[in-house]
Amino acid sequence: MYKRMKLVDTVRVAPSLLADDVRVSVKNALKNKLEGRVDKKIGSVVAITDIDEIGEGHILVGDGAVYYDVTFEAIMFIPTLQEVIEGEVVETVEFGAFVSIGAMDGLLHVSQITDDFMSYDGKNGRLISKNVSKALSEGDRVRARIVAVSINEREPRDSKIGLTMRQPALGKLEWLDEQRKPTVANK
Repeated sequence: MYKRMKLVDTVRVAPSLLADDVRVSVKNALKNKLEGRVDKKIGSVVAITDIDEIGEGHILVGDGAVYYDVTFEAIMFIPTLQEVIEGEVVETVEFGAFVSIGAMDGLLHVSQITDDFMSYDGKNGRLISKNVSKALSEGDRVRARIVAVSINEREPRDSKIGLTMRQPALGKLEWLDEQRKPTVANK
């Protein structure tokens, strides 16, 4: 889920940037410091959108930079348990599919795609069901539910988000469209 948050942090503005506009220098320093960073409590910083307040700058002994206390607004991505998301399959592997759900990727394990058995077709890079002739490959749009979240602040790439599509109204969007089509009865 994306949220807009008001945050406070201290940012270092290098001496070479002190001749520039303070608001621009502070915003750029915040972007470099925080965008893409992950925090267990508040999520992943997607973008710094606005600077609300810049406090008086402080200089530390032995450092020519100025440190500012800043109140700012940011767009955050927080994966929430049981949240229904839509995303795009970015990679298929033998054990499942990785789905881009915004600022992070989630894993859709083969056992969580359909009730049918899924096998990996390495030649074509897709997962295929055994009985129902369903396939999932890179670029497919899916709707899934978040069932597990493990955020690693130190190594954001090691964060894990588990997904499932084995519930009503979840699955590949094409499959869902087919389910909604009315069936024509033979007369």
